[in-house]
Amino acid sequence: MPAQLLSIEVAPDLVDQVYRALLGAISSGALAPGERLTQEDIAARLAVSRQPVLQALRLLKKDGFVQDAPGRGVLVAPLEAEAMRKVYQVRGALDVLAARLAAQQRFSIDPKLIERGRRAARGRNVEAMIDADVAFHQAIYAASGNPLIGQSADPHWRHLRRAMGAVLQAEPQRESLWDEHEAIADAIAAGDVERAARLSDEHVSRASDALAERLAQQLARRASASPTRKGDKA
Repeated sequence: MPAQLLSIEVAPDLVDQVYRALLGAISSGALAPGERLTQEDIAARLAVSRQPVLQALRLLKKDGFVQDAPGRGVLVAPLEAEAMRKVYQVRGALDVLAARLAAQQRFSIDPKLIERGRRAARGRNVEAMIDADVAFHQAIYAASGNPLIGQSADPHWRHLRRAMGAVLQAEPQRESLWDEHEAIADAIAAGDVERAARLSDEHVSRASDALAERLAQQLARRASASPTRKGDKA
């Protein structure tokens, strides 16, 4: 007897659209850490029914972007410096592997990616800074010839985009970051496998330390600037 499949009540693309809209708002800070979210409010704001919102929130919870709130609904998960360090550890391993494989191919990274990044670093558009950074690393993932690297890195970049967005709002990206990117690209194009791997490892390590330190400072400032409300636990 052939297996029977259950009918799909919600179009997957609608759930994905709601997921991406909420993830974008969380990553940009439009939905702040600790902010309570309810199905009704989100559905009204996005002009959709509650069902795709429910499914999208379940996915966001699974991915660690929201968590259960006391009582009813969910809230945006807090940003934690130590958690970002752990994300960078995994991303670093993937970046080093990708750099090694790309260097074996003597792949030439499009110089326009670096030019784009330098322009973004000189500006004030945080989203452009992050997009340029992600695009550069994705180019190396693609150059590795192993699609599993990019697929594995993607969920980690979602969390990093959120932390980077929070930090870059106050402290714009350094243009010197793109000197590091250019050095990695040069080593890859030259086929210098060990140098490409070393530079990639050092780059991720510096980025991890800088972001974790800035994020910890930012969170500490916010905590000291927010007096304990009456009835809250000290």
